Amino acid sequence: MTVLQMLKPHAGLRVLVTGGASGIGLVIARAFVDAGSRVHVCDASQQAVDALIEAESQTECNAITATLADVSDREAVDRVFADVDAQLGGLDVLINNAGIAGPTGGIDELDVSEWEQTVDVNLNAQFYFARRAVPLLRHAKDGGAIIALSSVAGRLGYAFRTPYSATKWAVVGLTKSLAIELGPSGIRVNAIQPGIVKGPRIERVIAARAQQLGLSYEEMEKDYLEKISLRRMTTPEEVAATALFLCSPGGSGISGQAISVCGNVEVL
Repeated sequence: MTVLQMLKPHAGLRVLVTGGASGIGLVIARAFVDAGSRVHVCDASQQAVDALIEAESQTECNAITATLADVSDREAVDRVFADVDAQLGGLDVLINNAGIAGPTGGIDELDVSEWEQTVDVNLNAQFYFARRAVPLLRHAKDGGAIIALSSVAGRLGYAFRTPYSATKWAVVGLTKSLAIELGPSGIRVNAIQPGIVKGPRIERVIAARAQQLGLSYEEMEKDYLEKISLRRMTTPEEVAATALFLCSPGGSGISGQAISVCGNVEVL
């Protein structure tokens, strides 16, 4: 195998992407399909799931299947894995992507229920999926892989976004611990830390933070970009490309790492 060939995942990988019917998750799911993988996604949005199923019905391969599921609901997680067994017959890769932005506000202003929801979706769900996936990944032909989506907010402090930042730091701790625990089984565990990723979600985040600080959207966006060394946002495709590499032979020696794909965000 040449070095160039090592940069592409083996064909036929069975991949589960949480929060995979839209946004970064969907870009990751389609990237794996393009690499010859079979992909199952779950998502909490009925609209997103329906749109994905409709789009897939128009393709020849229909390579992405989907389950409607709230990732913070353990019974829903069980349903997802029942569908994974039915659709894929096993698992080689878990992409723990599902997450929410959480509330914006000072720590003394935050609603406790919003804090708990952020922890449930961004952290607890990663545990729920990992605990169900690991027994399947132990049987993966070339060694299984878990990729957890953290954030640049998981390596930097993030004022007025403490629930989000706290959970994304916790994801890194979970990743590094699981890498040590599962390494002897041949399972690699890494985290990707996207930065300011282009799309509707960051637009909502910028708008909320602008309101919190009494700035215009344009002023807030400029402030975000000036904190990025490359002075531009990251694309979902760049995040997906990193996920593909981590699941390729070229990435087979990488585990326990939190890899920032962010243009070097200097401060939040």
